[in-house]
Amino acid sequence: MRELNVEIITENIKEMCIEANHFLSDDMKSCLNQAVDLEKSELGKQVLDSLKENLQIAEKDMIPICQDTGMAIIFIQVGQEVHFTGGNLEDAINEGVRRGYVDGFLRKSVVKDPLIRENTKDNTPAIIHYEIVEGDSVTITVAPKGFGSENMSRIFMLKPADGIEGVKNAVITAVRDAGPNACPPMVIGVGIGGDFEKCAILSKKALTRNVNEHSSIPYVKELEEELLNSINLLKIGPGGLGGTNTAFAVNIETYPTHIAGLPVAINTCCHVNRHVTRVI
Repeated sequence: MRELNVEIITENIKEMCIEANHFLSDDMKSCLNQAVDLEKSELGKQVLDSLKENLQIAEKDMIPICQDTGMAIIFIQVGQEVHFTGGNLEDAINEGVRRGYVDGFLRKSVVKDPLIRENTKDNTPAIIHYEIVEGDSVTITVAPKGFGSENMSRIFMLKPADGIEGVKNAVITAVRDAGPNACPPMVIGVGIGGDFEKCAILSKKALTRNVNEHSSIPYVKELEEELLNSINLLKIGPGGLGGTNTAFAVNIETYPTHIAGLPVAINTCCHVNRHVTRVI
């Protein structure tokens, strides 16, 4: 049994909130650089060059990549041999988010009540997804999610008879309807299977996967590649101003489901797709 003081969780999450909002991950950098080289639209190239310049300024001057510094999404895998000390784990996670957004001078975008709309003034609470795994380590992924792209996400409760063509149509429909509102080029997270809420979580988790890595399931890998090609043929383009780069990647996660259902969730993310992972 390994004892771990929750203050370590708090400090790491604080640092990760700040890091994710100022520095683009290496996989997203490579996608953006490649997109600049391959973009066929001159206006699209200009938009991509501006995005690159914005990222360089953010990193150099420690200015957030985007003014919407997102709602903090936390995926935490806890080894079953870990025993937390010094306080409540969920409180520690939210304290890390609070310190990150207050000390890091990041925009506070969370309201206490969805209808009354009073700001919490520290960007808490976070959305936390727990998973118990083997071992004595803790893996944390912090993924700040802006709501320009989040608002464009969709869930389709398809019939099993809709099959793979129904899944393709659902994804393309969601991206076409999003148009410029999700700040393209996008990363498209897709969850297939489970139930209503499981497929949504899968689609969000899919966004945290390296965009240069495909699913290990052969048919899913093929589907990812086919959908990416179809999405880019929509020519929504960088900034929604037309071009050949509408999406950088389509990441799909699957899960067993009921014989009577085929849930599909599409979680869109803008061109920065912020996420940081640490193992403690």
